[in-house]
Amino acid sequence: MNNRLLQPRHQLDRSRHAAPQVFERLREAIITMQLTPGTVLSRAELALQFGLSQTPIRDALMKLGEEGLVDIFPQHATVVRAVDIAMARQAHFLRRSIELEIVHVLASTPNPALIARLEASIEKQRVLADSEDYSEFVEADQDFHRHMYEAAEIPDLWAMVRRHSGHLDRLRALHVPIPGKAHAVLRDHIAIVKAIAAGDPAAAQDALRAHLSGTLSHLDDIRARFPHYLKD
Repeated sequence: MNNRLLQPRHQLDRSRHAAPQVFERLREAIITMQLTPGTVLSRAELALQFGLSQTPIRDALMKLGEEGLVDIFPQHATVVRAVDIAMARQAHFLRRSIELEIVHVLASTPNPALIARLEASIEKQRVLADSEDYSEFVEADQDFHRHMYEAAEIPDLWAMVRRHSGHLDRLRALHVPIPGKAHAVLRDHIAIVKAIAAGDPAAAQDALRAHLSGTLSHLDDIRARFPHYLKD
């Protein structure tokens, strides 16, 4: 079990229900590969670490199972699932389909305030990439895309995409630290913003399509580096 879950920033907010918070903490740890495939999640140990009964722990693990992030073996164990390539491809298809329409909409009526937010996000990403702070970089990358969903007035679709993107996000967590990847993401983001600002929907879609193809197009490299973490 990864004791980083016990760090102060991970303590529970007693004003909120416990099970959703446990789910959020464990999901984050799985997505960022702090909890790697094959890790056994003991309900009793988690209950001790979070200072809870086993009921909210069970509920959180069941929700992780619904997202396909863990395998639950009744009366035996719960194990972090290997990165499922088929599920990652489906999440990629969903995200690409939605975001191609988003950038088309945003580029059709460029909004200077949005452009400023996206440029500020890119600058933050640049600092994080240069400092090789990859976990924070991935979070800033997600914020960049979230800004576009919000600007297109479809924030609920962002939440839906996130729910379905667990395996794709895990691939990206393995890919981003590979030399050159973070700065390639930066270049893609710059191209997307440039096309939106220029009011060029076709160019924005081309830039977005190239950007989202990055991780899956390097699947062989990721597999060679982490052969025991992936399954087809």
